[in-house]
Amino acid sequence: RPINNKRSDIDTPSPLSIVILEKMVFNRFVEVGRVVLINYGPESGKLATIIDIIDQNKCLVDGPEEITGVARQKISYSRISLTDFKAKVQRNARAKSLKAAWAEDDILAKWEATSWAKKLAVKKRRATLTDFERFKLMVAKQKRNSLVSKKVKEMS
Repeated sequence: RPINNKRSDIDTPSPLSIVILEKMVFNRFVEVGRVVLINYGPESGKLATIIDIIDQNKCLVDGPEEITGVARQKISYSRISLTDFKAKVQRNARAKSLKAAWAEDDILAKWEATSWAKKLAVKKRRATLTDFERFKLMVAKQKRNSLVSKKVKEMS
């Protein structure tokens, strides 16, 4: 292709690059202050906050311990899931300032209102059901399904 001295080719972006720039694929990034859910290990199912990024595989997280029960520790990215929430803290924040940021942003209440947290709570509740409680649940589902099928037959 011949060299074009006109700057118009360089200055005007192509329509494809405009579309790519307008729509970001990821919304959650590994960053200081990002609230994460630990999904593996002894702290599984607990929330924590990224305090520092160690390298491309590990980060330093802290609960705060008084609220979530997670002590300050390094953890691999493969053991955490990023949430939509971000606390306004600085790098290597103390537990006191982290706790204040959680209280200010009301992160725990926002988390418990999400469908993700509700699904985890239902899963935890179902895991602790006794045999008789599972039986009662089965009978209740049978009654509900019979009522639904009767209503569907009436409507059709």
